[in-house]
Parts: sequence; C-alpha cells; structure tokens
Amino acid sequence: MSNKKQIVTIKGTKDGLTLHIDDACSFEEVLKELDHKLLRNYVDEDQPMITVSIQLGNRYLNEDQLEQLRDVVRAHNKLVIHSIESDVITKEEAIEWMKDSEITSLFKVVRSGQVIDVRGDVLLVGDVNPGGKIAATGNIYVMGHLRGIAHAGVNGNTNAIIAASYMRPSQLRIANYISRSPDYDTEGVYMECGYIDLNQEKIIIDRLQLLNQKRPDLSGLERRMLNG
Repeated sequence: MSNKKQIVTIKGTKDGLTLHIDDACSFEEVLKELDHKLLRNYVDEDQPMITVSIQLGNRYLNEDQLEQLRDVVRAHNKLVIHSIESDVITKEEAIEWMKDSEITSLFKVVRSGQVIDVRGDVLLVGDVNPGGKIAATGNIYVMGHLRGIAHAGVNGNTNAIIAASYMRPSQLRIANYISRSPDYDTEGVYMECGYIDLNQEKIIIDRLQLLNQKRPDLSGLERRMLNG
C-alpha cells in the first residue's frame, strides 16, 4: 500500500469543486498531478459548467504561475475557475494591512467645519464640536466631548466602534449604519460607545465597560480602556 502524500486533493461541494494543493512540493509537480487528476474527473459535454475553487495553503504564486494554473484547469471540459486563494500575502498587502491596523493619536479640538479623516483607528484627545467631523476606517476613541459627527468603519467595517467620554453626537455612523444623538445627557462618569448590533440591525449606545461581554474580539487598546 502506497503512503505517498497526495499533491492535489479534489472535493466536491454544492458550489462545485474545491482543489486543495499541497504547499510543500514543487510547482511542476502540482501542474502534472492536477492535469492527471482532472483527466480522471471527466465531465460530459451535456453537463453544466462546474466552478472550481483552488486553495494553495502556504504557497505563493506569481502571475505567470497563476496563469499556468488557470490554463491547466481551462484545458478540461466544463471547468471554470471561481477563485484561487492563498494564506500567504505579499509585502505590499502586508503594508496595506498595517496601515489599516495603525492607531493615529491626535491632540486637538475638531471645530465646526473641520473634517478629520484617518486610515486605521484614531484616538482623539480633545473635543469634536458641533459641525465638526471625525472619520476613520477603523475605530474612533474620543477622550473628550463628542458633539459633532463621528463615522467609524468608513470602508464597510461593521465591527468598528465609536467611544467617547461625553457622548452627545449630532450623528453617529458605523459602516452604512446611522444613528442620531442619544435622548439623554451624559455626565462623563464613564465612557460610552456605539457599536452595531447585527441582530437589531442598528447602532447601540452603551457603557464601554459592557462591550467586553458582547465583543470578545476587542483589540489591545479597547481592552486597556475597559480595564483602565
């Protein structure tokens, strides 16, 4: 009985075929075995097109290699590639990810007519006055009065939150969700935060300390604020 590890594993799903590619062998071996296995999985002309998803694991392929992989799949009847996914990211992708993960600290007052636009998270030590706006692709933390507009998760991140020492905004926005000012006055005894409750499909404003129970995926900064 052979114990040889399979280079290409084919699994059928309701959406088509998923090809799992071993990430330890050479690329030439991948192409050879993929072609061989697809020949054995012949699809009749009368059958509809079958979508193929390819999982590369910890293997990085350049554009030429990706095109060779596509050519092998396309050469077989009724197969069309839906996606090719890898667990490896490029240096450029890593840099972009770092930009979205950074925290920008600002020490100022955002006055009426001013707009602060930040990539990643923003920590503002100061106030956002009525008519002022602060926006970020990530989370927003205001160590002061939030009386203007705050928009977190501007690129569609529904996990983003908005926290403030004094929460009295003219408008809160998280991704595409919008909320008006709360109908009560805050005394600044504890920080409050706005976050999206996907079950209710709206922004909820609550004590920041309670967020830990509902969002176990909090970042390091959020946890320090909760425990501080």
